[in-house]
Amino acid sequence: MKIVVCVKQVPDTETKVVIPDGGTWIDDTNVNYVLNPYDEFAVEEAIKAQEKFGGEVIIVSVGPDRAATAIRNALAMGANSGIHVKTDGVHMGLGIAKVLAETIKPLEADLVFFGKQAVDDDNMQIGPMVAELLDLPSVNIITSLELTESNGTAERGIEGGKEVVEFPLPAVITAQKGLNEPRYASLKGIMMAKKKPLEDKPLDSVNSGISITKIEYPPARAEGKVFTSGADAAPEVVKLLREEAKII
Repeated sequence: MKIVVCVKQVPDTETKVVIPDGGTWIDDTNVNYVLNPYDEFAVEEAIKAQEKFGGEVIIVSVGPDRAATAIRNALAMGANSGIHVKTDGVHMGLGIAKVLAETIKPLEADLVFFGKQAVDDDNMQIGPMVAELLDLPSVNIITSLELTESNGTAERGIEGGKEVVEFPLPAVITAQKGLNEPRYASLKGIMMAKKKPLEDKPLDSVNSGISITKIEYPPARAEGKVFTSGADAAPEVVKLLREEAKII
């Protein structure tokens, strides 16, 4: 079974965000970049499928030079090889989906995995877009997966319960937290990852159809009001909720 996992390198979620004046992206001078956490679930599930059915797991990522580190992290977990589509700048949406689809199509994969979203932009778009471009079934935000060599059954949470989806292979799947527990890369795996094949594919430009014109901090929250007179303050609280907050 040939399995492709698309991954993204993102700022660590503990990063202190600094936005430069007039900037269209964060100042990444001191930012620690990591493999997108949801992509770790995708990589783990791909490796589990490989362990069951054999074959290979190929990691694909679009990004600048530093994105190679994210690919190597996935290789250290147990994937076999990687493809790094190199491009500078910040890109999102349909343009990235087209690049990924063009990269994946000649591989003739039986399964394509994504994390359900990247934690930097939270768009949740790329997996379903790639599925549409490849004309494949798309099963998204799954928390359980059972596979045979020709089809699969997945579960995903919905309001008030679970939804069970059956689908044929090949297919595109996006992984949610709870699908599995990603393995840690062992020292042996880290050393082996340095020797695994990583193909570079330079890309001059990405036509995303979207441009970022401004990025700014969210507005500061209004200062709260503190009442110290206990139950005697109830009329004043009700008045403010009605006249200022306008929620009653």
